[in-house]
Amino acid sequence: MEDTLLSLQHITKNFGENSILNDISLDVRRGEFVTLLGASGCGKTTTLRIISGLESPDSGRVLLGGLDVTALPPEKRPVNTVFQSYALFPHMTVAKNVAYGLRVRRMNKRDAAARVTEMLDLVQMTDYAKRMPAQLSGGQRQRIAIARALAPQPQLLLLDEPLGALDLQLRRQMQVELKRLQKKLGITFIYITHDQEEAVNMSDRIAVMHNGHFEQLGTPEEIYDQPKTRYVAQFIGTSTIFEASVARVDGSRAILKNENGRFSADASQAKLTPGEQCELCVRTERLRLSRTPVDGFDLPACVTEVRYAGGSVLTYVKLHDGTEAVSAGEMRMADAMQPGETAYLHWEQAAVIGGASHGA
Repeated sequence: MEDTLLSLQHITKNFGENSILNDISLDVRRGEFVTLLGASGCGKTTTLRIISGLESPDSGRVLLGGLDVTALPPEKRPVNTVFQSYALFPHMTVAKNVAYGLRVRRMNKRDAAARVTEMLDLVQMTDYAKRMPAQLSGGQRQRIAIARALAPQPQLLLLDEPLGALDLQLRRQMQVELKRLQKKLGITFIYITHDQEEAVNMSDRIAVMHNGHFEQLGTPEEIYDQPKTRYVAQFIGTSTIFEASVARVDGSRAILKNENGRFSADASQAKLTPGEQCELCVRTERLRLSRTPVDGFDLPACVTEVRYAGGSVLTYVKLHDGTEAVSAGEMRMADAMQPGETAYLHWEQAAVIGGASHGA
């Protein structure tokens, strides 16, 4: 595609006998914010290092702007990286840190000074130009690291868990600022994190990684509402997986059963057929509880715990076979069900995600 900036083509990487990346391919468009999301050890950082040139793939190609850069060293690539550790030079002022990459590229002093001023203004740190890194907070140091990385106007900015060392409130603030910067500058960002909320809040697309391959690539909405694998369904958001067999299909409604009871799902959405074994995913916020059975559902459970969670109530239940589930609802604690009560689980038919058990 003409608007593709980065193309990873069939990348593999092994360290000794350990397979780190297994034939991964990815196209990233110009101006796109793509997040590599996954647990530690899934291959995120290795992928980023291969894009930057700090690692070489065992096979496959890295294309930037249509050019094969697989064999190019890092300094020859129009790519910069922001790390969690900030990696600022402690003996340089803020302004000199931001100017460092410009000096390496031999930009004249007048243009470099103007660029530094522009970058400090962009990250709202103009008044800190003469300070040393040790005089800054963690969030301020991260802003300077981002300004330094953006100053040489790279085509591609790689961000390796850049907000991981910040506290929760500051991390959320920086998420907003980073997304604002990215949209304002139009630079392509590739961001890696293990924080699903961060990925959903910031990304145009998310690539969920697991054991060195991409489990699913899609928009945050697609990843959340239409997970293609059980791993994605459980890694993104909070949900309960129900294993069942299809008892019958009545038009668009499928009636399913397992040892816990019977329940309904949308047969057309999940493409369910009678006799099929399937797995269904119901998100915590879409799982409902009632004190009496609801039409299409006969799924009793025992309430084990109730917690207040700032505007909503979390109700924990256990089904007959030991399966544990959580329902999140907006209510007062006084209206919540109590431990020991029997709760009947139900949900809107369209709220369920599912398919044949060999593919869910």
